[in-house]
Amino acid sequence: MIVVTGATGILNGATVEHLLKRVPAETIGVSARDTMRAQHFADRGVRVRTGSYDDPITLRRSFDGAEQVLLVSSSDHTADVLAQHRNAIEAAVAAGAQRILYTSLHGADFEGTYPALGMHAATEAMLAESGVAWTSLRNGFFGDLNMLLGPWQDTGVISMPADGPIPWVDRADAGEAAAAVLAADRRFDGPVSIAPSETVSLADFAVAASELTGRTIERVVVDDEQWVGDQVTSGVPESVARFTLSMFQATRTGYFADGGALLTELLGRQPRSAAEQLADTLIEPPT
Repeated sequence: MIVVTGATGILNGATVEHLLKRVPAETIGVSARDTMRAQHFADRGVRVRTGSYDDPITLRRSFDGAEQVLLVSSSDHTADVLAQHRNAIEAAVAAGAQRILYTSLHGADFEGTYPALGMHAATEAMLAESGVAWTSLRNGFFGDLNMLLGPWQDTGVISMPADGPIPWVDRADAGEAAAAVLAADRRFDGPVSIAPSETVSLADFAVAASELTGRTIERVVVDDEQWVGDQVTSGVPESVARFTLSMFQATRTGYFADGGALLTELLGRQPRSAAEQLADTLIEPPT
């Protein structure tokens, strides 16, 4: 059995959807904090059980019978994330899982200037010490493009700190790639890159936005401290603004410049481009 956590979210929800196309439903399990949100999977024959990274007992039960467990990285910024990840890894080991997979981040490393990289690297170290075969799916960046680019549709300007190459991936593509790894006869050991071979910059997004809208969308570079100050003035906590700034600072060093070919191989097609993803966010879709 393959048990997937975080399946009520976009990333691992897409993974379960694609697993259902590859393996029988009765060989798939979902571990969810709120099982009602996973009812649509249960209705299709998927085993759904309650499991929380904060509750090792229910988590262990939700992993029962699993040969593979896919752990989504915690998104609870108020929690001790590494403790949650340790709970999940230990529960998977106790349940007898033969392989543990984890949704990591492209470039995960203790030396990276972006704090999230260290958190993912620490989780990978736990996996390596678990005594169980493991795979770290180092996804490219994904998320809300409106948050990344700001209110450009209203202002005509992408006004952000200086940036560099970003391996931006469609979450649905990353989820599909994870399903391909889980269902494959081939073994994927240790860290594997699920990042597109082509990176983009905010200037590239401005060009794509101009082409999609028929307007001239400018890319304006804002001083780091001015940007943080503007964010705080708009109501964003300073700690959150500085965390985001660290991501821009990491990209501008070229830290994320190297993508890979594995994502395309797993999908059997080219991943959706940044421009295609940007088109999905338009208030008025292109004609």
